[in-house]
Amino acid sequence: MSSQDIPEENLPAEQDTHGAVGVADDKDPFADPGLPPHEHRVQDIDERAAKRSERTVAMLFTVSMLATVGFIAAYVAIPVDQSVYIFPLGHISGLNFALGMTLGIALFAIGAGAVHWARTLMSDEEMVDERHPIEAEPELKAKVMADFQQGAKESALGRRKLIRNTMLGALALVPLSGIVLLRDLGPLPETKLRHTSWRRGKLLVNMNTNEPLRPSDVAVGSLTFAKPEGLEEHDHDFQVNIAKDALMIVRIQPGDIKDKRELEWSHEGIVAYSKICTHVGCPISLYEQQTHHVLCPCHQSTFDLSDGARVIFGPAGHALPQLRIGVNDEGYLEALGDFEEPVGPAFWERG
Repeated sequence: MSSQDIPEENLPAEQDTHGAVGVADDKDPFADPGLPPHEHRVQDIDERAAKRSERTVAMLFTVSMLATVGFIAAYVAIPVDQSVYIFPLGHISGLNFALGMTLGIALFAIGAGAVHWARTLMSDEEMVDERHPIEAEPELKAKVMADFQQGAKESALGRRKLIRNTMLGALALVPLSGIVLLRDLGPLPETKLRHTSWRRGKLLVNMNTNEPLRPSDVAVGSLTFAKPEGLEEHDHDFQVNIAKDALMIVRIQPGDIKDKRELEWSHEGIVAYSKICTHVGCPISLYEQQTHHVLCPCHQSTFDLSDGARVIFGPAGHALPQLRIGVNDEGYLEALGDFEEPVGPAFWERG
């Protein structure tokens, strides 16, 4: 239905809001052409259409409310470690998926409802407001300045310094209460980012076989992933710890190792480096035997494991940390301490 199909008497009264219209001539070739005639929407003409739009907006806002309730219910009811299969995403966190979907629907429904409300029910007539000076009249400015000076005089801030100084101190300290509340955002990191689970005497355990590694298990040119003894996948904090503890074990001919400290910290050419990229923390998994280079698949940072794992390409800022290793009395590879620098990306406490 359009405005042409409605009798003239049913149309809303037009208001002269289009401003002055000028005619171009030789003296004023850029005269104001004015605004085009206003066309009524079907909601302006048919109350039933307006009611339908009103119900649509209300439905969208109701969907938003239900989605918000679903968000809260999902946060309370779904376990953090629950995994679900979603095609085509694969296995993902059920909690993250539920929270993302419900919050996304809630926000989208509010936005869609507001847009539909504005486009179908709110006035769409263009109004012309002629410009006017925004500067106050000189008499008004003089009065404001006089009132300000009178108020400053009556407050006696300049004369009563004790009140002034204590007031400024109170205003300066009040925001500190909000800073203190930030403590409730979570436990302080303390020195957790600087240390891992590796300690002197911890055995290097193969991630695939879950068995301690012997030097004979690591062939020249091979890449083996290891974890510290005692760290099991069923542990509650396994993901937190493995993100710092994961190792790459590579065996290089001792004569090919260029870095002196790397050679001293190795055992018969077996070197142990952190698997966590120093750019944004991705796990490194690609190894090139001939060059002894490892590549991070996320952003292509490349490290030379024969030269102290220094960065030779990509955005990583510093070399991979090396773990000093040796062999115990039973012939198993063991750590001789923790990493000497933080694992993973740089952080502000690095110093």
